[in-house]
Amino acid sequence: MIRFENVQKRYPGGREALAGVSFRLERGEMAFLTGPSGAGKSTLLKLVALIERPTRGTVLVNQQNTSRIGRRRVPYFRQRIGVVFQDHKLLYDRTVFDNVALPLVIAGMRPRETGRRVRAALDQVGLLDRESHRPITLSTGEQQRVGIARAVAGRPEVVIADEPTGNLDPGLSFEIMRLFERFNEVGVTLLIATHDLDLIGPLGHRRIELAGGRLTADSGG
Repeated sequence: MIRFENVQKRYPGGREALAGVSFRLERGEMAFLTGPSGAGKSTLLKLVALIERPTRGTVLVNQQNTSRIGRRRVPYFRQRIGVVFQDHKLLYDRTVFDNVALPLVIAGMRPRETGRRVRAALDQVGLLDRESHRPITLSTGEQQRVGIARAVAGRPEVVIADEPTGNLDPGLSFEIMRLFERFNEVGVTLLIATHDLDLIGPLGHRRIELAGGRLTADSGG
């Protein structure tokens, strides 16, 4: 599902964010991407989502070589990937429903199907009764769940998350991780960047560790 083959990412100015990273994440697998700040976790996720492209090496997502995807095809590629951000990136002047619907509207989905998928996603994260609320009226944990609903409303095959529990207390963090596990149980492939080793340790999923842009440990490979 996700494969990195000797991937290097060097930014303008010469900063090397990733160097020689290779791993494979199978379809339906759930893994945590760990490492200190500046290790290259966010860069790696951006390569998966085609927000960035590798300087060298090969990134394959669902058997597609991302380096061969032209600019016009990028939006179609991203429709199959759900992205969850640490800071939610919600539109506070829109309702919860509108926030979750936005990627589907951009993709040109019909209103009736959009409504059905949005409400199904909100139901999955326990926020169906908040669809008409504005995000600013919700708690931090609820806002993060809105972000997750937005990521899964399009029924993506892959979901990536960048420090999704970074601003949450331990109880809410565990709740969010259990939510990700429920999506994984129905076949969604997940790659989650986190620094919270105490939280993910008991969950028992694969850990891929980065340091200084290099893969230093992989409990599954």
